[in-house]
Amino acid sequence: MGAVPVLTATASASASASAKGNAGTAATTTAVVDPAARRQTIRGFGGMTHAAWIGDLTAAQRDTAFGTGEGRLGLSVLRLPVPENRADWSRDVATAKRAAELGATVFASPWNPPAHMVETFVHGSQTNARRLRHDMYGAYARHLNDFNAFLRNHGVNLYGISVQNEPDYAHDWTWWTPGELVRFLRENAGSLGTRVIAPESFNYTKTISDPILNDPAALANVDIIGTHLYGTPFRNFPYPLFKQKGAGKELWMTEVYYPDSTSSADLWPQALDVAEHLHHAMVDAEFQAYVWWYIRRSYGLLREDGRISKRGACMAHFARFVRPGYVRIEATATPAPNVYVSAFQGGSSIVVVATNKTTSPVSQQFTLKHSTASRISSWLTDASRNVAFQGTTGMSNGSFTVTLPARSVTTFVTA
Repeated sequence: MGAVPVLTATASASASASAKGNAGTAATTTAVVDPAARRQTIRGFGGMTHAAWIGDLTAAQRDTAFGTGEGRLGLSVLRLPVPENRADWSRDVATAKRAAELGATVFASPWNPPAHMVETFVHGSQTNARRLRHDMYGAYARHLNDFNAFLRNHGVNLYGISVQNEPDYAHDWTWWTPGELVRFLRENAGSLGTRVIAPESFNYTKTISDPILNDPAALANVDIIGTHLYGTPFRNFPYPLFKQKGAGKELWMTEVYYPDSTSSADLWPQALDVAEHLHHAMVDAEFQAYVWWYIRRSYGLLREDGRISKRGACMAHFARFVRPGYVRIEATATPAPNVYVSAFQGGSSIVVVATNKTTSPVSQQFTLKHSTASRISSWLTDASRNVAFQGTTGMSNGSFTVTLPARSVTTFVTA
């Protein structure tokens, strides 16, 4: 077993100084959480199901993925494919219905239009590249609407639908240029009967989404700017143009696995990279949704046997406790090198997620400004534990000090 987190009420910064004497712990600056400094509203944390490619989740796996109790992931977003063939539309309905019953937001992304709407062309060295025929834009919008209606008739109300999955990385599916996306959004997306998501670039290439933000008519018909984060460095996470022109729109990260798809999701401490990635996605990029690729996979949130993986546990530190409608609030993001802190508020509850990627325990003081909370509970994931409840302790004047074990992620919730 690793070091157990030690929670103590803290009346002043002097208590933090005294904690420096704890054997084997490093000291940090105080992490200040300010509920008055409100940032983005969180839609949720989720994952992808794709029955045609990897088989459907079982009933038990659906409950593990979307349930919120102990031993559950707490996912609140589900992404579905939009199959090009109507005969395949029912494949993911069972999982979508159960996720919706458990309160999840459901959205869908297409890889290809129906074959009769597509033409081939030369794209670099690819001589059989595919694109949507320009005279089929209206028919394609009706196809997306029909899928939306099909799900609604089967008890699932889509929150939104994407125009195209990864239009800029489409060697095996359908290419779209930025100009084609803008044209479809201007001329056809207004007819879609649910929220519209675009452009879902595979690595947050801003030259794919900038033209949408810079075209008022196209932007008017988009509700969610969506992207993927494959290979995207943290320095590219902020999006100043979205902040400038995206008022009233949502910003979602709609697909990623991290750091790779070749390692076991239980490899530790590599799985701790997921917690850091989530931190930067929430704090630097200010995404409102964060969606993993396959929910169940060797590198996924659930292992193939349906048990929560180490990567899944790191996701659960956000997903289970930061619920839809919570608002990210300002917090000292890096009170020490390789220590990452984010904070969220839902009603009177404040959630703080702290990731310690160092190889030593860290003594960390937290101060919650303007807080009247008197107690705080915590959950821990480290090499030997997965989102393990660590108990509840008192707070003094909105402050507490904790020893964060080496290579761990801890979620604190006020009571």
